[in-house]
Amino acid sequence: MGMEGAVARWYASQTHKSLDEFKSLARRIAGEIAPESAVLEVAPGPGYFAIELAKLGAYRVTGLDISRTFVDIARRNAGDARVQVDFRHGDASDMPFADNSFDFLLCRAAFKNFSRPVAAIEEMYRVLKPSGRAVIMDLRRDASKASIAQLVQGMRLGAVNAAITKLTFRFLLLKRAYTRKQLEDMVAQTKFRAAKIKEDVIGFEVWLQK
Repeated sequence: MGMEGAVARWYASQTHKSLDEFKSLARRIAGEIAPESAVLEVAPGPGYFAIELAKLGAYRVTGLDISRTFVDIARRNAGDARVQVDFRHGDASDMPFADNSFDFLLCRAAFKNFSRPVAAIEEMYRVLKPSGRAVIMDLRRDASKASIAQLVQGMRLGAVNAAITKLTFRFLLLKRAYTRKQLEDMVAQTKFRAAKIKEDVIGFEVWLQK
C-alpha cells in the first residue's frame, strides 16, 4: 500500500507524537554541518525533521518524497512553522536535481521501501557536492521483538495504534529491512569513497562520503 491519502495522513498524525525525536535529530545534524549548508532529506514524509532543521539556522533545506500527499502535508507544516523548506515530489532513484547540489543528505526510515536501492545510493552520490556526506538511517533486519516493543512503547500511542504499529513492524517493515552485509554490498556498487555503518539495538546508520 502506497503512502497516499488516508494512509499518509494517519502516518503523519502518529509520527507527530515523536516530534521530540525529530527535534533531537535536527540538533544533532546541525552539529555536523556548516552554516548555510544545502541539505536534502530524501523521503521526508510529513517533513518534521526538515522543518526542525530549518528552524536552527540559515540552512537551505530541501525535501524529496514520492508521495504527493506527504509533499502537500509537509508544505502545510512548513507554512504553519513559518520556515522555508523546498518540498518536492520525486523519485529517490531519479532525483530532479543537478549534480553537486547538496552539502549533506539524510534519509531516515525509508530506505528499506525503495524499489531500486542501489540506484538511490548512486543518486545520493550524484547530487552531493565533492566531499559531501550522506547518512541513511533505518531498521536492522535482525532487530528483536523485544526491542521493537520497547520502541513502540516510547511512541506514546494509544492501545489500538500501538498494536497496529507492532504488527506493521513485525510483518512488513522488518521483512523489507536489510542486513549489514546487504548494505555493504549495495554501497560497494557505487562510487562513494568512504562508508561507515553504525549499529544500535534496532537499526543502523550508514555514513557515506563522496
